[in-house]
Amino acid sequence: MIITRRNILVGGAAGLLSGCDALGKNEDFRKLLALGEKGNFAIQRSLQDRMALAKEFRPEQRSPVFRMNGTRQPRGEAYAKHASEKFANWRLTVDGLVARPQAFSVAQLMAGPKRSQITRHDCVEGWSAIGKWTGIPLKLLLDAAGLKSQARFLVFHCADKMGFGTPYYESIDLIDAFHPQTILAWALNDEPLMVGNGAPLRLRVERQLGYKQAKYVERIEAVDDLSKLYGGKGGYWEDGAGYEWYAGI
Repeated sequence: MIITRRNILVGGAAGLLSGCDALGKNEDFRKLLALGEKGNFAIQRSLQDRMALAKEFRPEQRSPVFRMNGTRQPRGEAYAKHASEKFANWRLTVDGLVARPQAFSVAQLMAGPKRSQITRHDCVEGWSAIGKWTGIPLKLLLDAAGLKSQARFLVFHCADKMGFGTPYYESIDLIDAFHPQTILAWALNDEPLMVGNGAPLRLRVERQLGYKQAKYVERIEAVDDLSKLYGGKGGYWEDGAGYEWYAGI
């Protein structure tokens, strides 16, 4: 039986502490989050179809309110200016170990092929919400850039600056990167993303926990090694609070 942290977290984490910062400091919670991490990763990668889809729901099953988590308003004048311009001048860059570095406007991304999916977001704080996400499949951006053979991971650099002295970032491997449900979303429930939900672009990697769903994405960097970035563990919460890099559910 594959260990699933979705039921454990949704059923049990809510009683520990509220908020990601507090949870990250709770030793019992950190042990819970680490439960089966290496084994879970190995088992899911070996037994699960690489293209197996996360469960999708019917429109009437959507949550009446999709809770905002993490940063609700990125700090700094640059983001505020972009927001005031309705992100007309926002650019998503794709670089690193790629043959053809790319830069996309939000309008270009919205004009391209899109995918919509109604999925459940499971947060480490112990709550879940079902919402409809619409965006461009990440695979299409990677195909345009042309990953080099050395690339092993994608790093998502975000506009929000939080604690620990580093910007928010997250990373995934190429299996999740090319998964059909992995998208750069610009809409939630058929409306443009609100700032608190990650406007203008948010990663959706549906087979992982909520903290992997990076908001305010402004750069995607292809790398061969995560240890060279920031704290070396592949993500803001992984570096600063001991969260596990692989958050598969």
